[in-house]
Amino acid sequence: MTGYILPLFVAIFISFIMTPLIRKLAFKVNAIDIPKDERRVHKVPMPLLGGLAIFISVVISSIIFLPKDKSLLSIILGGTIIVISGIIDDIKGLSPKKKVIFQLAAGLVLIIGDVKIDFVTNPFSMHNTLFYLKYFSIPVTLFWVVGITNTINLIDGLDGLAAGVAMISSFSLMLVAAKFDYTDVMILSCILGGACLGFLPFNFNPAKIFMGDTGALFLGFMLAAISIEGVMKSIATIAIIVPIIILGVPIFDTTFAIFRRLLSGKSITSADKGHLHHRLLDKGYSQRQTVLILYGISAIFGIVAVLVAKYNSHQAIYFSVLLFILIVFLAIKMGLFRNSKK
Repeated sequence: MTGYILPLFVAIFISFIMTPLIRKLAFKVNAIDIPKDERRVHKVPMPLLGGLAIFISVVISSIIFLPKDKSLLSIILGGTIIVISGIIDDIKGLSPKKKVIFQLAAGLVLIIGDVKIDFVTNPFSMHNTLFYLKYFSIPVTLFWVVGITNTINLIDGLDGLAAGVAMISSFSLMLVAAKFDYTDVMILSCILGGACLGFLPFNFNPAKIFMGDTGALFLGFMLAAISIEGVMKSIATIAIIVPIIILGVPIFDTTFAIFRRLLSGKSITSADKGHLHHRLLDKGYSQRQTVLILYGISAIFGIVAVLVAKYNSHQAIYFSVLLFILIVFLAIKMGLFRNSKK
């Protein structure tokens, strides 16, 4: 593990020293989030662009510690495209359609760099049957990249929530990649987790800076790319299931939000106060308590994913299916498919 400690601490250090500088920059370019609706929990204007510190940390650390091959260059270039869209949105605002165009462009860059989903393993087959996607590889990869990129953005509603969940997911992906001996993926996961950790002292409640779309979209993009390289390129029985479990908090929260809005006749891009963190706040938990609860849930998902990857059996698949059913049942009980009455 000594080969991962140095990249981790370098990423933490760069992110930590860059965040105060980015905070000053945010004020200069007027990248400020002013609370103007009831969905926002903060009550005072907050500087955005904090994700730029995470981005800089990831890029510099990756260049130092990882081989400069086609895959890494495509991830960095794709991440840069995402960050540009985030900066524009944090300063001037960007429509959802234009954001998706940037995300599709970043996804295509990944595909050109061979970071793509080439096949899907049948989890219920006794012989690890592979379904080669061929031309469908492009739309499936784009769907995964755009979907995961936006799930992190949608949970970014409380101080430290997105950064902490992304950090936990990164370290979980690192442990799963270790099972397949994907050394470079382990280092990249470690770097991403370290960059989040270095940012958290400034972002945890009470926050001094928000990551903004610059950070939330970049983290989602990176987690999508790492999950493709670290799990989905393996022929393991659990190749499909494990990334979904690791990213369970943002994936399920986003899925419930989509169904909730469709059932109420609203656009899936419309904002509401029905997210899991809103429900916990409604129950009387403080911001810190809510974030720590969701950290705990994310960590549990990560532990389950690591165990499922370790056993890599059909029993693990059936357990995962039961877990998904339980999650849906709990979501129904919590009213996550219904709009909040508040």
